[in-house]
Amino acid sequence: MVALVAWGFPTAPAVTAQEMQSPHLTRATVNWDAAASGIAEPGGTAADSFAKLNAAAQSRFPGIAKSSVPVLLPFDIDAARKELDTPTAPDREKFMRANFHATDFFQTGPAGYDAAFAFRAAEVGEFSDLGTAEPVYVLMSGLALTYDLEGPPLPPGEPVKELDADFPGIRRTLHESYVRYSFERYGVPYVAAIYCRDTRPRPKLLTCKQADRVAVRFLRALALAGGTPSTPQPIAPLAIDRPETVSSDFSYFSPGSLIAGSGLKKDLGGRADYTVYAHLRFPLKDAPDFANSQSFNNWGDCDFTGRNWVGRRGAKRAAYSCKVNGQPLLFDESSNYAYPWRDNFCEHRNFFVGQCPGGEGHQGQDIRPSSCTLLNEGADRCQPYQHEVVAAHDGMILRARKQEAVFLFINTADTHMRVRYMHMSPSRLDADGIVSGKPVTAGDVIGKVGNFNGHERGTTYHLHFDMQVPTAIGWVFVNPYATLVTAYERLIGARGTEIKDGDVVPATAVVPPVIESPGLAAASIAPRAQTEETAAVRAKSHIKHKARHAEKPQRHHKRHRASEG
Repeated sequence: MVALVAWGFPTAPAVTAQEMQSPHLTRATVNWDAAASGIAEPGGTAADSFAKLNAAAQSRFPGIAKSSVPVLLPFDIDAARKELDTPTAPDREKFMRANFHATDFFQTGPAGYDAAFAFRAAEVGEFSDLGTAEPVYVLMSGLALTYDLEGPPLPPGEPVKELDADFPGIRRTLHESYVRYSFERYGVPYVAAIYCRDTRPRPKLLTCKQADRVAVRFLRALALAGGTPSTPQPIAPLAIDRPETVSSDFSYFSPGSLIAGSGLKKDLGGRADYTVYAHLRFPLKDAPDFANSQSFNNWGDCDFTGRNWVGRRGAKRAAYSCKVNGQPLLFDESSNYAYPWRDNFCEHRNFFVGQCPGGEGHQGQDIRPSSCTLLNEGADRCQPYQHEVVAAHDGMILRARKQEAVFLFINTADTHMRVRYMHMSPSRLDADGIVSGKPVTAGDVIGKVGNFNGHERGTTYHLHFDMQVPTAIGWVFVNPYATLVTAYERLIGARGTEIKDGDVVPATAVVPPVIESPGLAAASIAPRAQTEETAAVRAKSHIKHKARHAEKPQRHHKRHRASEG
């Protein structure tokens, strides 16, 4: 491991401001008898009844029997059962209801199930007024586990009178750029969610009012399609295994400790969340790695809050600062490769995040890999695709082709989560088959760190990584920082030292850049692309990617920016 700092920590156990903690989970108590009451045959058991449903649905929805909750799908299960004895090739589209198409993403397990469905408005006359020619994607989830989050309360939503007769107590909630319909059946929380924008109709854009119509059609098409009765097991607290040995160099600022002034407002900080939500494999293959802000550090754009230049604007190593804090910075991307780590969940961004103090902010954590490779001595930008990105857990990929974002869904007895990776090359991901339905194992290489943000060189060289967990209203963002700290400690085999408020921040040494072509003249470097100098860059990304079923969260209002930093 490269020596990164000019000082060492003592070998005694690190003292932390607060111990890491396990998440609080609630397990659904499934009433399998009630679920089987409408499908049971005389003398049969609930298990017998569901086994027959699973047999009918298995060819179209592989693994449906592994669901720990009754599976609701827009699928004509009765017609499928009648065809059981007919030797025909599986046809995914056959028996789908209300013009909803099954995608390759269908995951089941001890934590419930998740499934993505596509709806093409052009196929249904009454939806011809929808502003987008792209498919509308619906994510349907049945939740055996829900997370009880600390912090700001979840929005209560509103009752949906037109659906209440079929779904007693159903509520509609608009949260974090998704319209969600949540209800309980058989003792299980279910949520149908659609990405949308809460605005007036515009071309090539799905409004939330339009999404409501699709959601109502989807819900009315649902039918009981499978699952397997089982006895629920108590939820054991997630084991937080941290190495006893203390690292001589790895340190990190406390969760929620943002760079001064970099919050949504100057008086707002981050989310001090010490929860380790899952036992993850660190998402970069090799160490060392550096979690810190890509916007408010060297070469960063200060997220459009303004910069004060001291040297010549845009010149390598020109001095400048962000107006929000006056912190001295250099126009040199290679100067960011050093400990300590810094949380930047809830950092200044115009994205809805319910867990952030101001309700908006950065949705995840920026992570820089082991080193920066510069084209030559005069370059100020790191070359992309030098370091490998890996699966953080066993799970299944959700991603449409050409999409930048990669979702990995995790479904185990003690974890239900989806993590998102951003800024890798869409064309490389397509070529490598990183698309919906692909199963992966923790540590599998899924791509390389890039700087793609709607186009190549659209941001700094880093991986954006975020986490969402299911709640009573569906998937919500949570702070990944503490989870990443413990994952990194397992990767390096040593515990980090937390830097608390008031602690002296030790001097650190930056990992020197790798010069790809030492003899290449600086003038031969391609013109520098802006990081995200104007909102138009992100708006362009929005137009290209907004409707893909990997569900890239986006802003609702006029300051909308379409991709995370």
